Amino acid sequence: QASPLVLSEPERQQAVENFRAYLRINTMHPRPDCGSAVAWLRGQAAELGLDSECIECHPGQPVLIMRWPGSEPNRTSLLLNSHMDVVPVFPEHWRCDPFSADMDEQGNIYARGAQDMKCVAVQYLEALRKLKAANYQPKRNIYLSFMPDEEVTGKLGMGKFCQSDKFRSLNVGCAMDEGLANPTEAFTVYYGERSVWWLRFEIRGQPGHGSRLMEDTAGEKAAKLIQRLYRFRDSQVERLERGRGIRLGEVTTLNLTQMNGGVQTNVLPEKLCLDVDCRIAPDVNLVHFEAELRRWCEEAGPGVSLEFTQKFDAGKPTDTSERNPWWSAFAGSCQRLGMNIEPEIFPAATDSRYLRSLGISAIGFSPMNRTPVLLHDHNEFLNRDVFLRGVELYTTIIPDVADCPAA
Repeated sequence: QASPLVLSEPERQQAVENFRAYLRINTMHPRPDCGSAVAWLRGQAAELGLDSECIECHPGQPVLIMRWPGSEPNRTSLLLNSHMDVVPVFPEHWRCDPFSADMDEQGNIYARGAQDMKCVAVQYLEALRKLKAANYQPKRNIYLSFMPDEEVTGKLGMGKFCQSDKFRSLNVGCAMDEGLANPTEAFTVYYGERSVWWLRFEIRGQPGHGSRLMEDTAGEKAAKLIQRLYRFRDSQVERLERGRGIRLGEVTTLNLTQMNGGVQTNVLPEKLCLDVDCRIAPDVNLVHFEAELRRWCEEAGPGVSLEFTQKFDAGKPTDTSERNPWWSAFAGSCQRLGMNIEPEIFPAATDSRYLRSLGISAIGFSPMNRTPVLLHDHNEFLNRDVFLRGVELYTTIIPDVADCPAA
């Protein structure tokens, strides 16, 4: 087994305090203070001797990039990605101030972003600090990127950054990004994502008085459409429950999330709108699936139409065979460390989807085992020792991936 670089007690204390300091910066939507986060992160880059640059591919959406130059800079680079923003909180359900980074007697650090995903950002930084102290020199350039809007689709952050000349200049061959915690001894690793489609069905019908039994009403057609949507949903639930070894990321989920329309109780509405969150499994033919959705509209009746408020093709999953030197380097590193990894399709969405859509290998990994999955939940926390173990694991994984024999 490989032995990761072990942090000394002063290094452990510094890493934990840096983690808690980052957590205390309130980057919560709808008004994330990414400016303060960028300022703090650039201070960390200066301490580590890393070049840093902040750009805006969209006004008001800062993207921070750090660079550790490699000895062979013409090679494709390794990108270590994270996002600064976090989702809203309901403070009344928290045991402490969600931005206090309070640590209890068991070493559990409570804060919004503790798992999603400020932990990984600081683990990258602290691993690089340890590697620099050990005089490690990467062969290829290592970049760290910090995104502003992953929690609200990432379109203005990673989405636009991936289309920029600056991104092209990085010559990225492989990226590492966030994953999820795993409550067992194993570590979950994500090699792909489902395509995210946000559907809006507009249903038009005959208006009239609420006391009448009229035909061709929007309500009738909405009911038919909802029944069809949930029959499909039930088929996916059955597949998930009965399929051996099938995980959530391998089925298509479809959920009605918003219903709007009407003017008052005694007036039949001329129009109703249904919003549906749809996450499509990687093995589904997207052209055929869209055609099926439009058939459901026709079956519901005239005046039923579909538009997309988000329509993203997650692209081809990252190759997890030996043919992919990036995956082989990552998986081999984990094996040498004695880590049991469980490769999966990510059930939700991360910024990695933009990278995979360009054909870049992307590995979603947050080194958090023996930890309940609490992203977006009340009392989100990460244990101090789990966090520090993740730093040490990265001191082996990052060099192994950065120095792999890929072009």
